[in-house]
Amino acid sequence: MTMLSRRSFLRADPGGRRAAPYPPWAVAEPRFLERCDGCRACVRACPEGILRAGWSGVPHVDFSRGECTFCAACVRACDRGALDGSMPRPWALRVCIGGQCLARQGVACGACVDACGPLALVLRPAPGGVAVPEVDVQACTGCGACVAPCPVGAVTMEVRMEAAA
Repeated sequence: MTMLSRRSFLRADPGGRRAAPYPPWAVAEPRFLERCDGCRACVRACPEGILRAGWSGVPHVDFSRGECTFCAACVRACDRGALDGSMPRPWALRVCIGGQCLARQGVACGACVDACGPLALVLRPAPGGVAVPEVDVQACTGCGACVAPCPVGAVTMEVRMEAAA
């Protein structure tokens, strides 16, 4: 039997899959939660305004507000060691396009593709149908630029499974 964390229970998220990601370059979760005291220095330092303090004061990323430019202002603002800019990747996130995607419903749309700076999203023509977005997981930086422009909220950022193992 697996234990259900209090946080997952209160969020009605027993698998812990909907938790918002921590800021870029966050150290491993147990150490992050140990070191982060909820001072909100990283939230104030973020020029894009995508870092938000959660209900417990712990910062997380809200991609509905914009994208991460990986400027590392949050890392420079954190003096508690919760964010480590020397890590090779800022995080292990990738874009995920859900079933409510307009293109997958037969409606022409390319808002996510237009917003993708790293060109990790492309529209693939479908025979006799509307072109649908396809993700190049190798090209995806996890910046989240594609999340906010989606008119139906079909685009989310999720932890890369290969990185979570």
